[in-house]
Amino acid sequence: MNPPKFQLHSEDPRVRALAAADPRMGRLTALIGGLATKPQGAYFAELARSIISQQISVRAAATIRGRVIELAGELSPAALSAQTDAGLRAAGLSASKVAYIRDLCGKVLSGELQLEKLEDMSDEEVVGALVSVKGIGKWSAEMFLIFALGREDVVSFGDAGLQRAAKWLYAMEDRDDRKYLQQVAAPWSPYGSIASLYLWEAINQGHVDSGETFEERCKHL
Repeated sequence: MNPPKFQLHSEDPRVRALAAADPRMGRLTALIGGLATKPQGAYFAELARSIISQQISVRAAATIRGRVIELAGELSPAALSAQTDAGLRAAGLSASKVAYIRDLCGKVLSGELQLEKLEDMSDEEVVGALVSVKGIGKWSAEMFLIFALGREDVVSFGDAGLQRAAKWLYAMEDRDDRKYLQQVAAPWSPYGSIASLYLWEAINQGHVDSGETFEERCKHL
């Protein structure tokens, strides 16, 4: 496993810059405290994990991932390509996910998708390269940018959790279009990813769903 791409605390210059640009976000970082993202594996393994995990619970994804690894030995293009469709289905993958995994393996093995070059590409280029793979959409590509590549200025505007957390943080009225992030994200640049991590952590720590407003939660500081 590679070390976490983000290990954040109140004295981190990026956190301080974010707080200066957006005082309300600054108060959120104080409420949350330090946070770190999870260590990541090889790029291919992370993309395969993303496909396996789609539209199922965290527990189910972990179980199926374990079965696939037991079957193949590892999450690598060669190892997965060597497995039969029946074997992968028996491990718990749906027919569509088997097709997605095969497309990912094929593009990597053929050189159409060169994972080792992603680090040198712009955010937009990375997204374009990844969404060429069946089963990898814009959201999955954006998560890869943040958690695998450590890109600092990514805001996934389609992420329902981020929208919900932003609505809570800024005490925003309901919107039919759900475009809460679009109203508040501009000051976060060039640290949109860091703002996103704190918003997700506000959900993880139970603040967003506490039944209290942000102002009320801050009274606990």
